[in-house]
Amino acid sequence: MESIGVLMPVLKSSYLERELEKRFNLLKLWTVPNSNKTQFISDHAESVRAIVGSPAFVVDASVVRALPNLEIVANFGVGVDTVDLKLCEEKGIRVTNTPDVLTDDVADLAIGLTLAVLRRLCESDRYVRAGKWKINGDYKLTTKFSGKRVGIVGLGRIGRAVAKRAEAFGCNVGYYSRSSEKQQDHDHALKKYEYYPSVAELAADSDVLVVACALTQETRNIVNRQVIEALGPKGVLINIGRGPLVDEPELVSALVEGRLGGAGLDVYRNEPRVPEELFGLENVVLLPHAGTGTNETRDAIAHLVIANLEAHFLKKPLLTPVV
Repeated sequence: MESIGVLMPVLKSSYLERELEKRFNLLKLWTVPNSNKTQFISDHAESVRAIVGSPAFVVDASVVRALPNLEIVANFGVGVDTVDLKLCEEKGIRVTNTPDVLTDDVADLAIGLTLAVLRRLCESDRYVRAGKWKINGDYKLTTKFSGKRVGIVGLGRIGRAVAKRAEAFGCNVGYYSRSSEKQQDHDHALKKYEYYPSVAELAADSDVLVVACALTQETRNIVNRQVIEALGPKGVLINIGRGPLVDEPELVSALVEGRLGGAGLDVYRNEPRVPEELFGLENVVLLPHAGTGTNETRDAIAHLVIANLEAHFLKKPLLTPVV
């Protein structure tokens, strides 16, 4: 398989880089200056048979046209919103992702963000480091998490893991899912959670709203002004899904104007660009899309990417096929 060209647009894992170099002809697009990337792809177009997918690299019609021998997109992560799945299916290009191995990390982070916002952990840390504790006394009182009402938008693998963790804090969990309330009839695990027929109704009955659904055309801006207003000035929004799931301008204005109580964000509409209006707000915690950012999980994701690539080129069944 050493002659098979694998295009890796972004360095997500040094371990993955090393292991792919042992097995394939690894083409490191991230090392190429932006002005030369198109030419680099053109120069290697005939040899590229696989792409390691990433949220930062869109696999659309222009990429597919540029790579006539492309056979598989092995996505580094669970989201496939940057891959034109319909086009890949039409062209016979396989697509895989990496579910399950990242669930715990992302769910852990959702709870961490919630605690950080409600208890003002980041602001309290800055308060101590600035020497204000010994000058001004104790930091102001904050808000507890235990016992809060937690609404989850999207009760898939990650959403359920968040629900399980919230339960451990004594929280009441509700959810919205596009698969409808009828899913409860076939999934007994959902029966202990209250289903809401709309995101706005869920938000109105939640103290914390966690966005954990996949990004599709139907879910883009699923958290809009109506939802934000329903969550209200005491509510907290946590987004560990994808940035475009939330109407970002509406979110920013609500936070700046005090119409929303707080937010914990790991994802944004135009990463790595983050609205600067949020930088000075103590009720907002901002992370650099770090949901899967642990050594253990990045290695597990890398293993699954490699396993899918090897399975494909050895003509074996894919481990986690999407298309």
